[in-house]
Amino acid sequence: MRSPERFDLVLVGGGLANGLVLRRLREKRPDLTVLMLEAGETVGGNHTWSFHEHDLTIAEGAWVAPFVAHVWPDYEVRFPLRRRRIGTGYRSATSDRFAALIGECGPAVRTGAPVAMVEPRAVTLGDGTRIEAGAVLDGRGHAASPHVDLVFQKFLGLEIELEAPHGLERPIVMDATVEQDDGYRFVYVLPFAADRLLVEDTYYADGDALDAEALRRRLADYCTGHGWRVRRIVREEQGVLPIAVDGDIRRFWDERGGIPASGLAAVLFHPTTGYSLPDAVRLADRIASAPDLSADALFALTRDHSVQTWEDRRFFRGLNRMLFFAGEASRRYEILQHFHRLPDDLVGRFYATNLSAGDKLRILTGRPPVPISNAIRALAMSRRSMKESA
Repeated sequence: MRSPERFDLVLVGGGLANGLVLRRLREKRPDLTVLMLEAGETVGGNHTWSFHEHDLTIAEGAWVAPFVAHVWPDYEVRFPLRRRRIGTGYRSATSDRFAALIGECGPAVRTGAPVAMVEPRAVTLGDGTRIEAGAVLDGRGHAASPHVDLVFQKFLGLEIELEAPHGLERPIVMDATVEQDDGYRFVYVLPFAADRLLVEDTYYADGDALDAEALRRRLADYCTGHGWRVRRIVREEQGVLPIAVDGDIRRFWDERGGIPASGLAAVLFHPTTGYSLPDAVRLADRIASAPDLSADALFALTRDHSVQTWEDRRFFRGLNRMLFFAGEASRRYEILQHFHRLPDDLVGRFYATNLSAGDKLRILTGRPPVPISNAIRALAMSRRSMKESA
């Protein structure tokens, strides 16, 4: 019988988080033998990952720059009673660029390799092949857990080529002037070229059901309303992102059986926006700088990083509870409209999850767009009362 292959590190899942880990290890630890396994035929899936300029440090932004396909100096938000330009840079990475860069890793990447079982030091493929490792990192995305309480941001996006220039100078990160439905609804628009847009219909909803056909019709209506005539649809992407409202992160990790995790599998995403690239960058840096990448050490690293990140973001989960539980679902947009009264630099620190005590006070001051008693109750809600509200 042939002996199993062995690597220093096996990455299960070829998504954003593990791809960035692989890239960073190739740059900083080329001595390590690393294998990434992806069930599909290509890595990265079909995604656009965006982030704000100050979500990353200068050093982080420098090494992740090759993945960035589009850069804008500012962006816009639109609400029924507020429309403004925010003078913070905005960036987008694409799965095409990601796949090309990760493809440069050659034999370190295996596609069409579904994994049937994951252990801290080994994986078993769907065909029964066993691969051993000093450690295994599970980056296969979000999985439901009784210890993490979530609501959802769901979307369907179309990258479209137009018959004439669209005239947009910057992204519209939130256009909530559209009809509200299924929670907080907005349209997200990225101008990739003079005649090419990514247009997404997005919902902050209680459930994860997504009616793709209905969202396609709404996007068609949105384009028509702006005078954009579609020549062709280049591609379609859709997804359901977790939005955290509460949970017991330590119990979540206690039930992982000692298996390290990355990305959404490690509950690493912005609690309110669902953006995952900045957290993936930070974890990749930590792993690439770690002196010990044995299974036990990597589990402790990913667990401790996830737990500390979760605890640091308690304030954001409280705001999420206010967004989802303090008022009528059809008026959730008013909370985001109210938030965007704040200065550009504070808005930037919010997206970077880098709020000071003074920032938090400013966010909560002023007359809230929901009844004060409801806001206080939502901020203080227990997990049990949230489940009863749902």
